[in-house]
Amino acid sequence: MDFEHEVTTLAGSEALRALLRELCDLTGMGFAAVARVTEHRWVACQVVDGIEFGLEPGGELEIKTTICDEIRQSGEPVYIDCVSDAPMWRTHPIPILYGFQSYVSVPVCRADGSFFGTLCAIDPAPHVVDTLELRAAVDAIARRVVECLDRELTAASEGSGAPERVA
Repeated sequence: MDFEHEVTTLAGSEALRALLRELCDLTGMGFAAVARVTEHRWVACQVVDGIEFGLEPGGELEIKTTICDEIRQSGEPVYIDCVSDAPMWRTHPIPILYGFQSYVSVPVCRADGSFFGTLCAIDPAPHVVDTLELRAAVDAIARRVVECLDRELTAASEGSGAPERVA
């Protein structure tokens, strides 16, 4: 399945939206997304935006203006409680560009091990997110995201209909 079809398929996923709402509730952050990330592109597949960040499913950011590009390269998650208090991040151009203080992003890899993108959350206010308990909970949500996208993308590629809907 090509990139555009993946994004379109997942843009209708209420199951992914439910997982993003769960991530926002867990972290206290107002924006969360599942993004399809490649060397050249960052496209939101599904979003929950309670802070008026302004992205909708299908929305695209310039890849070099995302921390997700670094995550794609390293395969390592990033957790930031407060950008202003983090020497490594307080002068980094990306938090300055988007105006966030707290940030979580973890790699999302398909069941076959291939890198798909990221599960990320941001907020303009600081939130304590870099704890062992929260990391474990975010990892659990990321595993459920992988199950959901594998299920929905497989169903779409087999032509079995629309993405799963959750009430």
